Amino acid sequence: MRVVITGGSGFLGQMLARALVARGTLTGLSGSQEPVDSIVLFDAVDPPAQPDRHPSIESVSGDIGDADLVRSVVDRDDVSVFHLASMVSAGSELDFDRAIRVNVGGATAVLEACRARGSTPRLVFSSSIVAYGGIEADEVVSDETKCAPETTYGTTKAICELLVNDYTRKGFLDGRSARLPTVVIRPGQPNAAASSWVSGIFREPLNGIECVVPVDPDMHVPISGYRTVIENLIRLHDVDGAWLGSDRALNFPALDPSPREMSAALSHASDRSLGTISFEIDPAISAFFRGWAQHSSFGRAEALGLVRDVDVESIITGYIDDFLGSSSKT
Repeated sequence: MRVVITGGSGFLGQMLARALVARGTLTGLSGSQEPVDSIVLFDAVDPPAQPDRHPSIESVSGDIGDADLVRSVVDRDDVSVFHLASMVSAGSELDFDRAIRVNVGGATAVLEACRARGSTPRLVFSSSIVAYGGIEADEVVSDETKCAPETTYGTTKAICELLVNDYTRKGFLDGRSARLPTVVIRPGQPNAAASSWVSGIFREPLNGIECVVPVDPDMHVPISGYRTVIENLIRLHDVDGAWLGSDRALNFPALDPSPREMSAALSHASDRSLGTISFEIDPAISAFFRGWAQHSSFGRAEALGLVRDVDVESIITGYIDDFLGSSSKT
């Protein structure tokens, strides 16, 4: 079977591709595990050069809103799609028109490409916990909490969740939407996401660099380690669609530490000489986070076999082992 990963040049897309190569199979149209013989990384830009890239992986660059191009990539009946491509939160707020075109228009192009196959392929859409509102939301948002996003980014995610539900109801595809918490720890440089500091609070000190945290040190942030997110994306893909019912969106399991607790966990997890962490409130970024949920429940995901990180320290040590070498307290 073929797997298409949109946003495939990004961190999660590349990590997912590697995990699928290592795993070798996914649930296919037969309902059984089938070999993955082709993985396509579709993105607006080419992924970084990787001389050791597995021969089953190819990259295609182009506009996610180009319906003909997307359809040319989703070109087999035995296909599954992980739709990760999206403008990030701060970028969406700054450029409403582009956010609608990329996030909603791009998702529609992907959904239509799946529909055109006529084989009811599985699709996993990466939504976000920001599909909820923050100020008016419940103290702990659940799968039953009304989606009332307070950002353009969250609004586009909520729209796409409804589209996935309806395309599934119509029998065009077998969709499922993963409401992700903030995914950590992303290597490399900070990006334009308002939540970029959440990886930075770990990454920069581990590199001996100061991190300035732009929000209240006691505000809570739902997070999940990238290893766990990748595992759960695959588990969600393989869940029998009948178990999901008509609402295909669910909260991914998450921890919800505060920046102060993240800082403490970093000190406990690493023997490295750490850069400092300081706090300097940024009104714009704080405003984003006031519109995001600070706690979530995820009983439905756990009932379907999805898992949660053990603790923040395990996320940190996993990142150190994967990207910095084994200098953690393990």
